Amino acid sequence: MRAPILALKEVRLADGPMMLFDGVDLALDARNRACLVGRNGAGKSTLLRILAGQIEADDGDRTITPGTTVAFVPQEPEITGATVLDHATSGGAASYLAEAALDAFGINPEKSTQGLSGGETRRAALAKAFAEDPDVILLDEPTNHLDILAIETLEAQIGASRAAALIVSHDRAFLERVTQRCFWLEHRQVRRLDAGFAGFEDWVEKIEAQQAEEGRRLDKMLQREQHWMERGVTARRARNEGRRRRLVALREEKSERQKEVRGAMHMGLESSALSGKRVVEAKGLNKAFGERVILKDFSTRILRGDRVAIVGPNGAGKTTLVKLLLGEIAVDSGEAKLGTNLTVGYIDQARAALSPEMTLKDVLTPLGGDQILVRGQPKHVNAYAKDFLFRESQLRQPVKSLSGGERNRLLLARALANPANVMVLDEPTNDLDMDTLDLLEDMLADYEGTLILVSHDRDFIDRLATSTIGLDGTGRAVETPGGWQDFIRQNPGFFGALSKAETAKSTTQKPAPAKTVAKLTYKDQRRLEELEALIAEGPARVAELEASLADPGLYSRNPGRFEALTKALAAKQAEVASAEEEWLALEERREALAAGR
Repeated sequence: MRAPILALKEVRLADGPMMLFDGVDLALDARNRACLVGRNGAGKSTLLRILAGQIEADDGDRTITPGTTVAFVPQEPEITGATVLDHATSGGAASYLAEAALDAFGINPEKSTQGLSGGETRRAALAKAFAEDPDVILLDEPTNHLDILAIETLEAQIGASRAAALIVSHDRAFLERVTQRCFWLEHRQVRRLDAGFAGFEDWVEKIEAQQAEEGRRLDKMLQREQHWMERGVTARRARNEGRRRRLVALREEKSERQKEVRGAMHMGLESSALSGKRVVEAKGLNKAFGERVILKDFSTRILRGDRVAIVGPNGAGKTTLVKLLLGEIAVDSGEAKLGTNLTVGYIDQARAALSPEMTLKDVLTPLGGDQILVRGQPKHVNAYAKDFLFRESQLRQPVKSLSGGERNRLLLARALANPANVMVLDEPTNDLDMDTLDLLEDMLADYEGTLILVSHDRDFIDRLATSTIGLDGTGRAVETPGGWQDFIRQNPGFFGALSKAETAKSTTQKPAPAKTVAKLTYKDQRRLEELEALIAEGPARVAELEASLADPGLYSRNPGRFEALTKALAAKQAEVASAEEEWLALEERREALAAGR
């Protein structure tokens, strides 16, 4: 069995009075891809930072194989340098590798780092990590702000990489596609499942059932020991001191279990009075901003109770389409008619409705006081905040101090307090842990109103949507019954025009050469350069091995070394010969492309 290339042993870390990790063991094997799953606040991001060597644990060991390189993409990456290419090469990656990685993620290498969107920031950070060709890559919520096409690109990059990977994500579909092992951070320790995420939830259910049974046995034992204490421990104090200590230990164990039980969220959504049967009737919608076409001749009908998902690449106009349908911005031509008696609730992906300096209490009670109307009924703000897992002490904290998941929960808390018969959720799954996602999904499934959902979470869409509208970024929009998988199956190649449009856009950002010359792909060019280096150093290594084997006394002194050197020489000679053949094939292809054949 091979030793792991990066591991933690008996790691402990406290955050003030709260213990985050209490004896965590975690090991990453070469080329193995794993996920780290746990609730918000369990310490997943902190554990990644310990693995990355950015912070030290209070106790325990971090071991790493000498020469192992680690790339870490945090949840909120910072992009530096004048251009994204400057950023992608800042860790030592070769320019051509950085350009190839940026190209794969759809970013012009010459793009300025100023004013990047959330999706562009994420893609630039990921491109930098993959360009460095690390032995280990650590990814913290890598799909946040990525559109579905970029997520699929990320899946392909992970699959093609030689790196071991540890990924923190809430995106079930993504994790099912890329992982081979699962780590579960719960109760300050880590458990391991040697299977991909597809088997994770069944595994967790079995563990939780076992823990529940252990809890019941502990309760019965505690009751029995308490009964014994009450019936005469003082008369047998000396001889039963050990039993008394056992009771104290049982009580402490019970107390620890109760502390570790996570509070349950109490999330509810109530539809206001019924809307008319027709919510939106749109015919021949057209919209453009200057030369950028958002929508061309699109029609749809949304009826009461529909759950409509809107998907497409970042910048395709998904949020704009929502605002066109709801009459918040004017169409260039066509008509969008709203139904009667509509009450719209809105959760914004940019968290724009949350001022950083406001406290949680200010957000929930903007008019002051200690009461909040929750679907028409007054409730104390402390109790309502607790329903969304906020402590009373957090009500005085500013919004800027909250994590991404906490900000999303706060927006949900405020939006769900008011009855609405049309609910618009723009990227609602960002930063939420899986338990909260499950609860949100169950609530929306029972919701009697109309749902308009903008999301890149394929699993979330498949579980909820009755129809899916796809925008390809060129103005084309198509609606298909069902979720994401239904859309892709019924519209194969729909997003294919995107790459052509992006290529055309990128060529306009640079002066066009007088003549376009076909050339090798980045991947082939990289391989050609690798082969040239191998061919250049190969003969010297062969000569070195041959010189060692020329020692007449080597075999008698050390037959094992003689055999090892003989095998190494044969392997190196075969490697050089193979490299020369592959180099010739690529060189011929390069010449043929340059000649236009």
